[in-house]
Amino acid sequence: MFESLTSRLSVVFDRLRSRGRLSEADVDAALREVRLALLEADVNVAVTRSFLERVRARAVGAEVAGSLTPGQQVVKIVHDELITTLGREASALAPARTSPQRILMVGLQGSGKTTTAAKLALRLKSAGKHPLLVAADLQRPAAVDQLEALGKRVGVPVHVDRGSSPPRVATAAVKRAGELGCDVVIVDTAGRLQIDEALMDELAAVRKGVEPDEVLLVVDAMTGQDAVNVARGFLERIEVTGLIFSKLDGDARGGAAISAREVTGRPIKFVGVGEGLEGLEVFHPERMASRILGMGDVLTLIEKAESAWDQEEAAAAAEKILHSSFTFEDFLEQLQQVRRMGSLGELLGMLPGAASAFGAGDLSDEALAGVEAVIRSMTPQERRNPKLIDGSRRRRIAAGSGTSPQQVNGLLRQFGESQRLMKAFAEGRGSLPGFPLPGRRMKKKR
Repeated sequence: MFESLTSRLSVVFDRLRSRGRLSEADVDAALREVRLALLEADVNVAVTRSFLERVRARAVGAEVAGSLTPGQQVVKIVHDELITTLGREASALAPARTSPQRILMVGLQGSGKTTTAAKLALRLKSAGKHPLLVAADLQRPAAVDQLEALGKRVGVPVHVDRGSSPPRVATAAVKRAGELGCDVVIVDTAGRLQIDEALMDELAAVRKGVEPDEVLLVVDAMTGQDAVNVARGFLERIEVTGLIFSKLDGDARGGAAISAREVTGRPIKFVGVGEGLEGLEVFHPERMASRILGMGDVLTLIEKAESAWDQEEAAAAAEKILHSSFTFEDFLEQLQQVRRMGSLGELLGMLPGAASAFGAGDLSDEALAGVEAVIRSMTPQERRNPKLIDGSRRRRIAAGSGTSPQQVNGLLRQFGESQRLMKAFAEGRGSLPGFPLPGRRMKKKR
């Protein structure tokens, strides 16, 4: 989401770092460009002004003048103040005052509230909790069916009572949670296309019956600056304790997420990334600031790897590498594990400097999908022994994968080179680099 902002800021900061000394005019010129970048990214005007005032107050003082690397020091100041704008530190869910812990999900229709409720349930379940989802959205057609289907997918029970009212459904669910041994209740409430009296009256009644520990407002990050206006509207009518930004990996400019904490005074607790139900991350202001400024986010990358990677499979793959028996079937398994971690673009954004080091076509999800299509078009025998693949087999594999025989040949050549490197590594004659993806993007035939 922040690619354009990150790119703009990187140009400004590279220029600052290249200067041996910085005058007040240099700082002002750089901050003017930062201001334009933030406003174009849809960051709130008042938040932008406050942010730049804090940065300038520090950047033109002794803190920078006395530094041996003034440009780098200004970047550090921007990083620090961006963290402050985003909320300083991650905000955990409020503990239960009485069991079970009660979480009320609110938001406008279309914000991704129901899906986010299921994502949160899965996240809490993975942390050892026993959540209960509650279908209290009786307004939207098929909302109950959607939550039941999502509950089945994440393996979490769903409390349903289509013939009752939302406040009674929610209150009954709290009692039922004790019977089921559930220690968390997540209530999915109704939304509207806009804030209105009927919506707020219903939410107030549900809130009174549930007495939630958390009221989490789900906001669609794709709505841009209007997302902040939506948050303000809810805050005026109901006691919201935290925000969740859904669809943060979309194509919007992302400024609303930067503005939300300062404008609303409420912490961003989670962000939704990806369509998969595991795509809900704790919001870490410091990590997000680093990603926005192109500094990467290695800690989140490590957490993703630990949650997605099967340790036994990884150990088995390493053993095959050491014994020079790594095949296309093994590589296909490794591809699946990488894809469970998220898109390549997202993963690259977590590596410091990776966004500028790789071109758009060098490492992409399209290239990964092309490689997978080629491998899946091979027979099991061909995957285990690529030497069987002659000219006619190449043509068959290319036709089956929507690529060309030349691209198939290129992948075979690169895999063969990787096997030779693996053998050299196993014999102690070299170091083992990562397996190379095709040097050029694999495209479907038109």
